[in-house]
Amino acid sequence: MVCRYSLEEQKRKETPVCKSSAMVGAQECVISELPSSFNQDSGSFLKNRSLLGSMLKNLMDIGEDMLDKDIYIHGLDSVCSKKKKPVVSTQSGGDSNGQSSGDSLIPGIHDDIAVDILAWASRSDYPNLACVNKKLKSLITSGDLYKLRRQMGVVEQWVYLACSNMPWEAFDPDRNRWMRLPRMPCDECFSYADKESLAVGTELLVFGRELSGFAIWMYSLLNHRWSRCPLMNLPRCLFGSSSSGEIAIVAGGSDKNGHILKTAELYNSELCAWESLSDMNLPRKLCSGFFMDGKFYVIGGISDEGKRLTCGEEYNMETRTWRRINDMIPSWGGPMQSPPLVAVVNNELYTADLTTNEVKKYDKSNNAWNVVNRLPVRGDSNNGWGLAFKKCGDKLIVVGGRRGIDGELIVIHSWRPEDGSGGGPEWNVLSIRERAGGFVYNCAVMGC
Repeated sequence: MVCRYSLEEQKRKETPVCKSSAMVGAQECVISELPSSFNQDSGSFLKNRSLLGSMLKNLMDIGEDMLDKDIYIHGLDSVCSKKKKPVVSTQSGGDSNGQSSGDSLIPGIHDDIAVDILAWASRSDYPNLACVNKKLKSLITSGDLYKLRRQMGVVEQWVYLACSNMPWEAFDPDRNRWMRLPRMPCDECFSYADKESLAVGTELLVFGRELSGFAIWMYSLLNHRWSRCPLMNLPRCLFGSSSSGEIAIVAGGSDKNGHILKTAELYNSELCAWESLSDMNLPRKLCSGFFMDGKFYVIGGISDEGKRLTCGEEYNMETRTWRRINDMIPSWGGPMQSPPLVAVVNNELYTADLTTNEVKKYDKSNNAWNVVNRLPVRGDSNNGWGLAFKKCGDKLIVVGGRRGIDGELIVIHSWRPEDGSGGGPEWNVLSIRERAGGFVYNCAVMGC
């Protein structure tokens, strides 16, 4: 890294106060935060969380004055130790070669280091940081920063919910912060019809029906807007689905005429395109999908003969073939039961057994299920509908409604399976959302 002043000179300088209404002096404001131990190895710098938070806050304070905006700023909660530094091709900013600080991402810091800082920072800060200068905004809205985060193993899990009395909202569990999404510009038919949701990459996909037929609306984390997503090659509903990084797979479901399907498709969020895959062995709808051990699985559902299926199917991403697994899930519940509530944490499969209100873990070697905990809510009251059972990092979360003093509310419970089994520790309450209604229509967890 090349700085305008040497580190020894910086140690002798008095720390300036970063409250100017222009970028003049911004470089010195940020550089003055650097410790004398900071060098071209940004690893030591990234480990100092309070320093990183202070630097970014100063930067956003400067942007706030420049834009004459009231920007709500949070401190950085989590910066992880760097595992691997990908190669990033950038230009230096504000260095001794004569490039002005106005051309840099963070004034006074080499752009390679600045990109690392931003990659490890919380994405809750990205909207504020995008207001600082055009170069920062371009980096954040291009999606390149999220690609870098994925390479570096930096993942934050946000929960996206649509409940009975509120539009789509996002919940950041690290900061216990709720954020309302823009209203979806769909027609009334789509608003009131049954919908399915899926988070993939930096996108939230919502599947449903409009007056003209099947439709997919896509919310982008990059520009915070809704837009139409291309339809599948064979549009459907009531399918099983799951995502892994920037790809997702949907399998089975029903077409516009109600025919139950055995086809499957892969969606690439970076290409915004659908690709047809080979067919499953059996058609099924109201099934569930998940990724585990690098493979995609579909489980349960109803066959074209109206029978509840207990078998599952495994899709091998390398050979592009399906393998049937008999008796993978017991035939729990009746014909009105929701699709199986399943989630994969640390490559282990869990389900919510609605008949006993228990959490069970799948034994891969014996093709069996074992009880590991109780559910924190009653899942059998609505046959599993209105309840979400999801993975959120290394935790299982259950999202459900209950009646409070001021009406119905939504409660998010969490439990880390590695903390114990056989009844395990109590579930933790992550958040309570009041006046949200008591029914969860859609829920998806976006990790990026």
